Amino acid sequence: MKVAFLTAGGIAPCLSASIGCLIESYSQIVNDITFIGYLNGYKGLLLGNSLSFPPSVNRNTDIFLDFGGSPIGNSRVKLTNINDCVKKGYVKENEDPLKIAADQLIKDEVKILHTIGGDDTNTMAAQLSLYLKKNNYDLTVVGLPKTIDNDIFPITQTLGAWTAAEQGALFFQNIANENTTSSRQLIIHEAMGRNCGWLTAYTAKVYRENLSKRNFFPEILIDRSRWDIDAVYLPELPMDFDAECQRLIEKMDKKDSVNIFLSEGAGTDTIIAELESNNKMIERDAFGHVALDSLNPGKWFSKEFSKRLSADKTLVQKSGYFARSAAPGKKDLDLISRSAKIAVECALNNESGLVGMDDSKNEKLGLIDFSRIKGGKPFDINCNWFQDMLKEIGQN
Repeated sequence: MKVAFLTAGGIAPCLSASIGCLIESYSQIVNDITFIGYLNGYKGLLLGNSLSFPPSVNRNTDIFLDFGGSPIGNSRVKLTNINDCVKKGYVKENEDPLKIAADQLIKDEVKILHTIGGDDTNTMAAQLSLYLKKNNYDLTVVGLPKTIDNDIFPITQTLGAWTAAEQGALFFQNIANENTTSSRQLIIHEAMGRNCGWLTAYTAKVYRENLSKRNFFPEILIDRSRWDIDAVYLPELPMDFDAECQRLIEKMDKKDSVNIFLSEGAGTDTIIAELESNNKMIERDAFGHVALDSLNPGKWFSKEFSKRLSADKTLVQKSGYFARSAAPGKKDLDLISRSAKIAVECALNNESGLVGMDDSKNEKLGLIDFSRIKGGKPFDINCNWFQDMLKEIGQN
């Protein structure tokens, strides 16, 4: 029996480990099995580019756990966006990418395909699974939910998100020391999160929990307030810019510094409206997502806040690549391992779907039908821990 792996979308602290845990789970149940990995996600599947894993992989699954990223590579390809697939040379004119992908799987004699990715990857897996079913292809597709944004319906906790938050907190633990380099220092920590603010919020939570474990010495100006967070801005959180400026001016006057945690998607509507009013082109990817690097929300906020707060020095630091590139932490490794075991059991029973913690079933970990999977799940800004944090930092 041949099992194939495919990782796609942006990387997260779970891809390599997920492959390792899946192989480990198979090796405990099935003897006669071979593994291949499609290189660079759906791009490799469409082009027929794959890597055959040697038999020794069964004895070296622990190596996968020590690395971030994915050894078989990623890409952003939308199988239902035919024009984009043709433009990039993945398929020819008048070819259906879904059929090309399905035919390649059959040609490679793959019986089980594991897709490991975020909302885009798994909605594509859902489309592929549906196509295979309609055309009587004998193949099982079982996905695992990867995204540091934690924004997939109806998944409670996506793989890699906890670790990304932990790494983002570690990143800012060092960056926060920059508050000592200037008077009236403004530091903006920009975290990933296009439409969902969970990562930024949870990173702030972890950072402040870590801060509570440290010792301070206010008499020599090593005061917690200088290292603490003063504001958290998310796509889901309404913001009165003028009121926030006034609040932060008071913070700046009192402690000579202000620390802001900013989701990369916060304030994008305002920035896009400003660009479009000036007839500027908005760059988007194959999925229609705005290219956030071209908007640079951190730069926009830094410019506006710096002016209003009369900052002597402003620093914008992005933790995104640092956080998403890490190997998984203990909490994620446990969830990855448990998810992989269920994924293998379902695959061997010819059950397609996505394995994850189901919101509608009290966060029970199990197989979820692909038809229920979609992206765009917002962060619940009314959850207790987030509201408590806003009160503690004086933001609400």
